[in-house]
Amino acid sequence: MNKDNVIGAAILIASIVVIAVYIWLTFLPPLAGVDLLVLKLTGSVAVAAVFGILAWIGYTLATTPPPKSIDDIEKEIEKETEQEKSGEEASQQKT
Repeated sequence: MNKDNVIGAAILIASIVVIAVYIWLTFLPPLAGVDLLVLKLTGSVAVAAVFGILAWIGYTLATTPPPKSIDDIEKEIEKETEQEKSGEEASQQKT
């Protein structure tokens, strides 16, 4: 087995173990109140994950500069083509 297969098998086994422990703690808790604690923790982690991702998206949108307009891009292309033409004319005049 290569490294990827070993990592994949480890993730599979760990996931199955976590699912089994979660179900056991939720439906057959060893102590009174553990089932409620597990559900509260699960809900908290889920809400934090969803809103953490939304916060990351919001931060990215807030800090990313706006894209250039088509007019600006066309002007840059025109400048580049003019520079290339003037460079070609200068090199032809030297020869």
